[in-house]
Amino acid sequence: MKLDAIDLKLLGLLQQDCKKTTKEYAHQLGLSTTAVYERIKRLEKSGTIKSYVALVGKVEVDKTFIVFCHIKLVQHTRENIKQFEREVLKLEEVVECHHLSGDYDYLLKIVVRDMADYRNFMVSKLTAINHIGSTQSSFTIKEVKHSTAIPL
Repeated sequence: MKLDAIDLKLLGLLQQDCKKTTKEYAHQLGLSTTAVYERIKRLEKSGTIKSYVALVGKVEVDKTFIVFCHIKLVQHTRENIKQFEREVLKLEEVVECHHLSGDYDYLLKIVVRDMADYRNFMVSKLTAINHIGSTQSSFTIKEVKHSTAIPL
């Protein structure tokens, strides 16, 4: 699907605040409410808009310990990769998983309560996954920038 300048501006507005009314977006874009409604429906149907979510404060839900964990698999067979990815999808503490090039195979972003919670996660869940050769963890000292918006 080809996006025009208005689609991109609308997507930017939705990424800032998706709780506004169609009328408010129409006013900002200089379009009719119907035109904006139809654009949003088209963007949803095409998969450009994947979902709408509430961003929850980490402090408020006591999940402020952020860990980036590099994973190296023992062997890079198709089955080992598929199995690791299936298993990691089941771990609620893992909020992001990226298959990487370079020294490590995967980078996980893990959100937990504290160091004890992370240790429990490592011992009881992560290291229970077969074919992990090594891990290397880094802990966030301060979150300098966090955005869920895709640059348009």
